[in-house]
Amino acid sequence: MHFEIDFLNNNDIPEIIALILPIQQIEHQVPVTIEDQPDLLDIEKYYNKKGGGFWGIKQQGVLLGTIALIKMEAGQGGVIRKMFVQKEYRGKELGLAQKLLEHLIIYAKQADMDHLYLGTFHTLKAALRFYERNGFVQIEKATLPSHFPIMEVDDVFFHLTLNNI
Repeated sequence: MHFEIDFLNNNDIPEIIALILPIQQIEHQVPVTIEDQPDLLDIEKYYNKKGGGFWGIKQQGVLLGTIALIKMEAGQGGVIRKMFVQKEYRGKELGLAQKLLEHLIIYAKQADMDHLYLGTFHTLKAALRFYERNGFVQIEKATLPSHFPIMEVDDVFFHLTLNNI
């Protein structure tokens, strides 16, 4: 199978929302709506124009997964957001989440980011294991950088130092 990772923009928003919302709301019962996520309604403003990015992994033009990066203030690094893969395409066999994360890390290093952070929800056990396998260390909310954009539902936070990779 052949997969492509593409830089996404506002033209891709309907497809992005159609992928992410059902995973959040139906599959994982995370109490979040599209109104709680204004970044999904203007990814160019929230991600791309600020030095971050929003990527999708596709097969024959169909969006199967996403990952996004917010660039924080100088020296504070970046924040990983919107890491989702369709249920049928998850797992080590295809490694789509791994491909997305590796792509983001390369971009972050090229953008001179030394640190990556993320917030997630405690019930997302596979995601927690995935980040730990990739060298992320769980940290307390109080130790997050001052410009970390906290989402209300996030209750578990991770950090990765990029110069170790």
